[in-house]
Amino acid sequence: MSLMEEYRRKLVSADEAAKVVKSGDWVEYSHFACAPVTMDEALAKRKDELFGVKIRAVTMPWRAKVVSADPERKHFIYTSWHFSGAERKMHDEGLCSYAPIFYSEVPLYYRRYLEPDVAIMRVAPMDKHGYFNFGPSASFQKAQCEKAKVVIVEVNEQMPVCLGGNQEAVHISEVDFIVEGESKPLAQLPAAPITEIDKKIASLIMEEIEDGACIQLGIGGMPNAVGKMIAESDLKDLGVHTEMLVDSFVDMYEAGKITNMRKRLDRGKMVYTFALGTSKLYDFLHENPTCAIYSVDYTNNPFNVAQNDKVVAINNALQVDLYGQVASESSGTRHISGTGGQFDFIYGSFRSEGGKGFICLTSSYKDKNGNLHSRIVPTLEPGTIVTCHRSATFYVVTEYGKAMLKGLSNWERAEALINIAHPEFRDQLVQEAQKMGIWTATNKIRD
Repeated sequence: MSLMEEYRRKLVSADEAAKVVKSGDWVEYSHFACAPVTMDEALAKRKDELFGVKIRAVTMPWRAKVVSADPERKHFIYTSWHFSGAERKMHDEGLCSYAPIFYSEVPLYYRRYLEPDVAIMRVAPMDKHGYFNFGPSASFQKAQCEKAKVVIVEVNEQMPVCLGGNQEAVHISEVDFIVEGESKPLAQLPAAPITEIDKKIASLIMEEIEDGACIQLGIGGMPNAVGKMIAESDLKDLGVHTEMLVDSFVDMYEAGKITNMRKRLDRGKMVYTFALGTSKLYDFLHENPTCAIYSVDYTNNPFNVAQNDKVVAINNALQVDLYGQVASESSGTRHISGTGGQFDFIYGSFRSEGGKGFICLTSSYKDKNGNLHSRIVPTLEPGTIVTCHRSATFYVVTEYGKAMLKGLSNWERAEALINIAHPEFRDQLVQEAQKMGIWTATNKIRD
């Protein structure tokens, strides 16, 4: 049978493919900007026929149709491995659960322990060899397809083909149903606005970046500010080994800052596991051999990260306490984001020759009533999730400076962190540190 004959034999409507889902099934959705659209709508239409269908997704950029169709959560139980803004709102409404992870481990969760029934993957059109490319999201979709009893691909004609790497595609022989879905451009995620504080923090990090450094950027205004500054800097021969690829990497590459030629691992390649941005980014990635998309167990493996020299990992946080515990995913019991790859890259950057891992946050924030609060706190609020263990935390950066915590005792950490806290809260933090027994007579607070 030819590939096209097999394609036609497996081609069905979305409504027909959705019939394979049974009550109680575990259903896997593809990730990020590649989340299914047509199949999500088709499954939502079956609400009244199904009960207890459990869906796992990753950072779906919009509100899932299966959730909108079932506000009482009787028919579909939606869970995400990492929250988008839409999923955060769904969680606040009691309509979305979170699954804790180390992102680099998730392919093994599937291969060792999880038994999904149906995998629904939005993909690029089949190539001449019979492969459907996962587009700019290869994190653990191949592992989901390997373990699922039924694999459905939803073809999007406008999906960029992202070269690997490994585990970036599924072959038609591994697919049970093909659905030709809507062919619209992928979801757009414009760069977050850059504030003056973002620029200040970014400028402090720029002091630490050397020629030949290997860059990882997280999401948000501050990492975007670093990317912009790099593009406008005199730095040269930078490499990229990152979990997430965003528009600022395109800016850096087009400015001639990224060559990837000093990397020890994947020399000459810009390595990533998913991309989320605008058409500028997706157009850049399409069939571009400069870039290599890998599954997350490769990109985020701390020991792979560490093989490159001068790794600079830059990530955001919500709070840091005086022990150096980093909270990046919840405020109390309100879940906001997810663990993602923050720990993987902070841990890996320390093991990189000349590497530096930065946790970045504004020193303070205002609540809805205009009251100022410190993000450097004595202890984390009960219920707050620790994303980066105090022993793993490397650098912490606010607009007031940098604190390098490796090798420091509790009282030294307290001093270093209070020195980069907002000045309005420093005396109060000293008092709390004294009560906690992590302050000595020799501690100093700078002006």
